[in-house]
Amino acid sequence: MSFIVYMTASTPEEARSIGKELVSQNLAACINIFPNVESIYKWEGEVQSAHEVVLIAKTSEDKVTALTQAVRKLHSYDVPCIVSLPITGGNPEFLSWIEHETR
Repeated sequence: MSFIVYMTASTPEEARSIGKELVSQNLAACINIFPNVESIYKWEGEVQSAHEVVLIAKTSEDKVTALTQAVRKLHSYDVPCIVSLPITGGNPEFLSWIEHETR
């Protein structure tokens, strides 16, 4: 089964660095980067906002744990957003490509 992993980063440079590392280690087949996202969140009891960068990784189920561990080591945040979601349908050829690229 393939998974989408949603993450945020503090800057485009951090997002690119994380993305390149994940792909080069075969932890993700592809990373999409969406710059300049505004996030509103509660941290340490206060509502805050920040401009962040969203990363979406396509990976296989057996790589989700290793991908999460790698991002935690590479990330500048104390508690980075890393959320994995199973892909329950889609283009079979694309899903096969994800599995092939993350072996």
